[in-house]
Amino acid sequence: MKQSKKDITLSEKDALQDMLDIEKLLMNYYNAALTEGSCKPFRKEILKNFTSHAETQFTIFEQMLSRGYYELQPAEQKTVDEKSETYKKVLKQIKAC
Repeated sequence: MKQSKKDITLSEKDALQDMLDIEKLLMNYYNAALTEGSCKPFRKEILKNFTSHAETQFTIFEQMLSRGYYELQPAEQKTVDEKSETYKKVLKQIKAC
C-alpha cells in the first residue's frame, strides 16, 4: 500500500535535524559564492545572507541542544593542547613559505 504525504510525519527531532542540515548546506553554498564573487555589491549581499543563515543555524542548534537532541562531549585538555600544537606547526610552515 502506497503512503501519502499525510501519512508521513517527521518527529520534532527529525524536523530540527533536517532544518539544521539545510542551513549548513546553504552556508556552504554562500561560502562558495562569497569566495568566487568578483564584485563588491554581490559579495556584500552574499555575506549578508551567509550571516543570516549562520544565525539561523545556531538558533536551530541551540534548540536541539536544549531539547536534548544534540549531545556535546567536552574535549579533554590533552586533545585541545594537541590540536593547538598541530595548528601552530602548520602556521609556522605557512609563514616559512
